[in-house]
Amino acid sequence: MTSTTTGRISVSRHAADDPGHERSPARRPRRRLKRALGISAVALAAVGGGGYLWLDATSDVHNLGTAECTSVTPTAAGAETRTGDRDAVCGVMTSLTDTWGRGDAEGYGALFTKDATYTTFVGSHYEGRADIVNSHKALLGGFLEDSKLAGTYLGIRFLSADTVVVTGRGDTYTGTDKPEASELSKLQTTTLVREADGQWRIAAFHNTQRQSVMERISFILSPDTKPKAEK
Repeated sequence: MTSTTTGRISVSRHAADDPGHERSPARRPRRRLKRALGISAVALAAVGGGGYLWLDATSDVHNLGTAECTSVTPTAAGAETRTGDRDAVCGVMTSLTDTWGRGDAEGYGALFTKDATYTTFVGSHYEGRADIVNSHKALLGGFLEDSKLAGTYLGIRFLSADTVVVTGRGDTYTGTDKPEASELSKLQTTTLVREADGQWRIAAFHNTQRQSVMERISFILSPDTKPKAEK
């Protein structure tokens, strides 16, 4: 009786001390499962990355706009077009580009009304000319120093004789490598008013970053969301 009990205890202890005894068969399926999950994760990442690149590569826009502001035919509330006023408005838009390129925040801000609003693509919202000037002193003297503006025009729409909305594509760049129209990453809406002194000034500016992949997904899943100009 004693020897048998001792033998059983000895066998039990030996089994507990041996990491490979009886437990290895259970470990093998777990290792296989972990390996399979790891391979699947890598495969999904590769497919996902490839899918993202494909969506990005196929998200080109057709309506790139017009490089010259004065080449855009303005639309008005009635059948009449306002080419003279269009040219004056285009002069303001050209001055925006010129003052930015010179790093002239004061000159840039002077193109806005005193109570203008300015919303950036990151969501910063400025109110009033002084706010616009101060923020652009920091920008043009900081990480946007020596940058320039590039853009095209999508439309010039007169809401009244003294109010006009200019839409276009735009971006900033440095050096001499001006981006192509297809590379412009932002959509911009600029509302101008003719003030009492007869000068056109910007009353509101809104800048939107184009999310090309999300736009492409939207067009695939819901084709009716595609703008007419892109069909």
